[in-house]
Amino acid sequence: MYFRSLAGSTALVAMVAAGTASADVTPEQVWQGWQELGATYGQTLTAANQSRVGDTLRLEDVRMHFAQEGTVIEGTIPEVSLTQRGDGTVEITMSPEIPMEMTVPNEPEAGNPTPDPTKLALALRQPGMVMIAGGGDARSTLAFDAPSTTIAVTEVDGVSAREMDLRAEVELSDVAGSYIAEGTETRSISNDFTAAVAEMTFAMTDPEQGGRVNLRASATDLKGTSSGTMVGPLAMTDLATALKGGATSKGSFTYGPATMEFDFADATDKAKGSASAAGGTLDVAMSGDSLSYGGDTKNVNVTLSGTQIPFPQFNMSYAEAAFRLLTPLVKSEEAQDFRLLTKLVDLKISDEIWAMFDPQAKLPRDPATLVVDASGKARLDVDLLDPKAVETLGDKAPGQLEALDLDQLKLTIAGAELTGGGGLTFDNSDTTTFGGVPAPTGQIDLALVGGNGLIDKLVSMGLIPQEQAMAARMMLGMFARPGQGEDTLTSTLEFKDKGFYANGQRLQ
Repeated sequence: MYFRSLAGSTALVAMVAAGTASADVTPEQVWQGWQELGATYGQTLTAANQSRVGDTLRLEDVRMHFAQEGTVIEGTIPEVSLTQRGDGTVEITMSPEIPMEMTVPNEPEAGNPTPDPTKLALALRQPGMVMIAGGGDARSTLAFDAPSTTIAVTEVDGVSAREMDLRAEVELSDVAGSYIAEGTETRSISNDFTAAVAEMTFAMTDPEQGGRVNLRASATDLKGTSSGTMVGPLAMTDLATALKGGATSKGSFTYGPATMEFDFADATDKAKGSASAAGGTLDVAMSGDSLSYGGDTKNVNVTLSGTQIPFPQFNMSYAEAAFRLLTPLVKSEEAQDFRLLTKLVDLKISDEIWAMFDPQAKLPRDPATLVVDASGKARLDVDLLDPKAVETLGDKAPGQLEALDLDQLKLTIAGAELTGGGGLTFDNSDTTTFGGVPAPTGQIDLALVGGNGLIDKLVSMGLIPQEQAMAARMMLGMFARPGQGEDTLTSTLEFKDKGFYANGQRLQ
């Protein structure tokens, strides 16, 4: 999980959190702190040989072992050198390549309830990596810089990647960052990270069918920041308890222009495609009360072609896509905030797609947009981080909805536009008036422009029969009234006094 990553699931972060008792950090203190923090989240660190030569502590064959939820990661660093620099800090260098092994459990299948795990051999390459560790009373720092960092698959279940004609690796260039850890039992950690370019390459040949797939993706100007509060070893072993005890985490990640391209071919099929984006963001935050998560991408273009696509090429683009989620996590007597945002702006598809259902171009081919932004308050009856409590819910809701605000609704497609907004509160003591739903009070306002025109076009195209169109218009007549402007309908939907009203007329 993100929270565990922030706390230090890698050797670098572990070194950061090494507490010191004096103004100058020593190589032995860095090594001891690395081992102690690793132990708090299930990682064991041992060195086959340890020697001190002058200002340098030299570690040989440093073995790392980490197990979590069935996945086991092991690795051996041939050599680590920790050198006292004379200014109270320690310079850390290590072997340019670190062999690692990962064992991943597989899900049971029909006829194979206990499948063998998948075993991967990996190589972590970081030539020229230099780290500087420093610290004071209950405070430690780490800055690192590397020309490049690469992790590559070298074997799968004992078969070398070369024999499999497999290439699977991720490379970061011009990597730099820093970490700061403060405190002892309760520890505050913050870090930042940058990389000029990130590239992922995946290519392999099917040994049985002879098919070949190639995939390459890249992104530029990567930047990340994160911070959090760790509460002793609970941060690693019991996330729910740690969060209730005051643990927090938050982080953000941004990237600039990104591209992806792939091609595939076998004896009968072939396909290729590409995608690009101007950039994007990802944000996440977690505390004892809530989890928030969101991201967006800008100016995305996608192109696909192949034997399974019934036209020369498929093209799609959109100006922006975004998602936001805020949800409470723990049981509470008080209602807590929530939010859900889904946004897709200016979606365009190629004319070949339009021509499949509108060959005469009767529908306007304007870009489509969908925005649903809702927020409100809800009270949880169980802790969502407690798997046993969630399991006992069955089909029951985990809590009660107390208020819902439709902050924005917008749907634009084929020349028609629906917009709306409003808010409702709910009486959870009354679930009979509206058939099992807590009785609402409040108002939703809607406006539809171009709706009748769209219905006419769909009828003329033969996509909907005249009878269904008539039924749709009758339904609009019940809930809507003419607004200002041509082909404009408005509707005020109101819940009050245990009744449902449309434009002032009681319908229930």
